[in-house]
Amino acid sequence: MGGHLSPWPTHTSGQTFLRNRKPCSYDCRNIFQQNPLGAAKPRYLEHLENYLRKELLLLDVGTDSAQELRLQPYREIFEFFIEDFKTYKPLLSSIKNAYEVMLAHQREKIRALEPLKAKLVTLNEDCNERIMAMRAEEKYEISLLKREKMNLLKLIDKKNEEKISLQSEVSKLRKNLAEEYLHYLTERDARKVLIGDLNELRYQREDMSLAQSPGVWGEDPVKLALALKMTRQDLTRTQMELNTMKANFGDVVPRRDFEMQEKTNKDIQEQLDSLRADYEEVRKEHEILLQLHMSTLKERDQFFSELQEIQRTSTPRPDWTKCEEVVSGGPDRWHMLAEGKNSDQLVDVLLEEIGEGLLREKDFFPGLGYGESIPPFLRYDGPVENKKPSKKEVVKLLKDAWKERLAQEQKEKFPDFFFNFLERRFGPSDAMAWAYTIFENIKLFHTNEVMSQFYAVLMGKRLENVYINQKETIAHLLKEMTNLDTQNEGLITIEQFSTVLKTTFPLKKEEQIQELMEAGGWHPENSGADLFNYRPLFVENEEGQNEPFVQRVWEQYLEEKDAYLQDIKQELALDLQDEVTLPKLRLAIMTADPSLDKQTLSTYLSQAFQVPVSELPEEGDEKEQTIVILLRTALEQLQVADVKRMGPREPETII
Repeated sequence: MGGHLSPWPTHTSGQTFLRNRKPCSYDCRNIFQQNPLGAAKPRYLEHLENYLRKELLLLDVGTDSAQELRLQPYREIFEFFIEDFKTYKPLLSSIKNAYEVMLAHQREKIRALEPLKAKLVTLNEDCNERIMAMRAEEKYEISLLKREKMNLLKLIDKKNEEKISLQSEVSKLRKNLAEEYLHYLTERDARKVLIGDLNELRYQREDMSLAQSPGVWGEDPVKLALALKMTRQDLTRTQMELNTMKANFGDVVPRRDFEMQEKTNKDIQEQLDSLRADYEEVRKEHEILLQLHMSTLKERDQFFSELQEIQRTSTPRPDWTKCEEVVSGGPDRWHMLAEGKNSDQLVDVLLEEIGEGLLREKDFFPGLGYGESIPPFLRYDGPVENKKPSKKEVVKLLKDAWKERLAQEQKEKFPDFFFNFLERRFGPSDAMAWAYTIFENIKLFHTNEVMSQFYAVLMGKRLENVYINQKETIAHLLKEMTNLDTQNEGLITIEQFSTVLKTTFPLKKEEQIQELMEAGGWHPENSGADLFNYRPLFVENEEGQNEPFVQRVWEQYLEEKDAYLQDIKQELALDLQDEVTLPKLRLAIMTADPSLDKQTLSTYLSQAFQVPVSELPEEGDEKEQTIVILLRTALEQLQVADVKRMGPREPETII
């Protein structure tokens, strides 16, 4: 090495030093001092390692740019080696330059690929969105094809039934024709026998008349015998002609019957030709449906495989049976709570069960104070006792409050009435405790209809007349069905049930009427059942839960209200953040519901703009333009009230 390389870690007799060292402020001669040779590293090597370690610690390697900065200490160390080892400087410099050129080339290539990477990500997102849109469109088309297939299958069944009916009618007519033919043959034979007997009697009568006639004795016997012989010959000839005529025309039917049978046969032939044409058309449609069915099966298999893949990769559905041992009441009560509910509804039920347990553990509620945002019946400072009533007791108390509210004049606001009702029921000392207790219960049990509707009215999210009108509608349905039940047995026919629904809800579509009938327990496959028990449809249990029929009536009311408000929004053609004037909203409501009377229209406008009806300007007044509100606010105000369509938008929508 010519005195320029350290022999560490070999055990030799001497130690060499590197001169002209520049990597730090230490002098090279101070770094390389004589040490006894052994396993220890040279000072210069330790110093370079410490320098490299410190430089690396100063760098933040959490970012991409720091990865290149990490090479800088290594470059510096390498340059130090190049400077110190003069003999190998050209070789080490060429190695360093080669690596630097390659790194620069790779860096340029990476920079050139960065836009391509971003473009690839964007293209991937666009392709995913396009695939999702195509899947949604194919799913919608599949549902339409399935619906069309069901309609065509029903049409085929109907045509087959008509064909069977016509075939039975043709066979019946053929049987009647054969019976008539046998009847005519029997009459023909009887007539021949009767004519023979009649001729025999006529001969006997003539013989007797000749024997008894006094003038016969005066005639020539030869002449009489000859006349008798000729007469008998004429009679025989006539009898033969008569028998010939009967033999030739005995089976001939009257012309009137023939023409009638011919007309009947022609009608049946026309019906048969029509049925053949219909059958051929249905057969072709059936072949088309079979092809569609095969393609649908392939798509179904494809979607099924995709579903299995999604199920394999997606999060597994929760095992709701685990809740059986947790919920109070055991498996029986959990099955009763979970019957007919989806996962989202089961989560609500489970939260209510958990919340009910936590609510019963509380002995006191903290008072909310006297702020303006606090409802009047909750304005109290300090702890409030938790009365811990059962759900049945809360529901009974709310029903009593509604009865008292409906019995008196609704002058005071509902929150004030509610607190006054509690004072009258429990006294002024316990009224606040019961107010907090009931409020916490109805806020928790939002799946209970009585509690949720009372909470909505109490907090101003829904007007009282919504609840009142709904109850009146249910009472009207029960009254109409009771009037049809003349025997007072609780039974009416399916036709009467359908008629009552169509009369009470004239604007509902056939699909909605069928939904109500199915919610009431009627199913298309049980169409043969004639009588229908209507009283269980209006039964309400102790916890205030209605039967599916009443629940479906309420759900359809909410759906129709949303559709009605959506029609009004479409007529305005505005965004929710845009402002709408009184004339524009009036025109939009009248266009969406032409049958709306003037008084109801004024009520809707008053509710939307929160202006009393008496202060609304007349139509055409200049003050109308000054009344402006955000469209979102107007629709929210209408959502609170009892808003519903009064007439069909188009005549075709009437049932």
